[in-house]
Amino acid sequence: MKALKYILPLAIFLGLAVFFAIGLTRDPREVPSPFIGKAAPSFKLEQLHQPSQAFTPEEMKGKVWMLNVWASWCASCRVEHPLLVEMARSKMVTIVGLNYKDKREDATAWLQKFGNPYDLSAWDIDGRVGIHYGVYGAPETFVIDKQGVTRHKQIGPITPEALEKTILPLIKKLNA
Repeated sequence: MKALKYILPLAIFLGLAVFFAIGLTRDPREVPSPFIGKAAPSFKLEQLHQPSQAFTPEEMKGKVWMLNVWASWCASCRVEHPLLVEMARSKMVTIVGLNYKDKREDATAWLQKFGNPYDLSAWDIDGRVGIHYGVYGAPETFVIDKQGVTRHKQIGPITPEALEKTILPLIKKLNA
């Protein structure tokens, strides 16, 4: 009976230690998304630069495209921005921005200063569209196929490694 008094807490401790050790080996940017393999959520938002015009994902049917969630207040967005500008120059994929919880004037000034890689940006002032996409925070990027199905979600800034090993090969495959 005395041994059980010590063995039970030790077993619980070891179980928790194994659980946490496994968790520490995982990449936090690879959070599984329930949207992968499902239709991208529909929305209708004003365009950032042309408020009189709206954007809906249905306009992209028949194209492989990326939805990049960004904001002028987002420090990590600035880290990935040069890669997006480079991608835009290559015209490999249509990049749609989702300006997330940002002031219109701040967002347009930020793009003017750092370059605009987006074919257009939709303006998600209250973050509702971000909620529908399961956005944890900016930046996040979604690759969406020709049928409007989400095929990849990148949490955090796009890195050269993620671009080379995951995103670009996927885009090429989806365009084939």
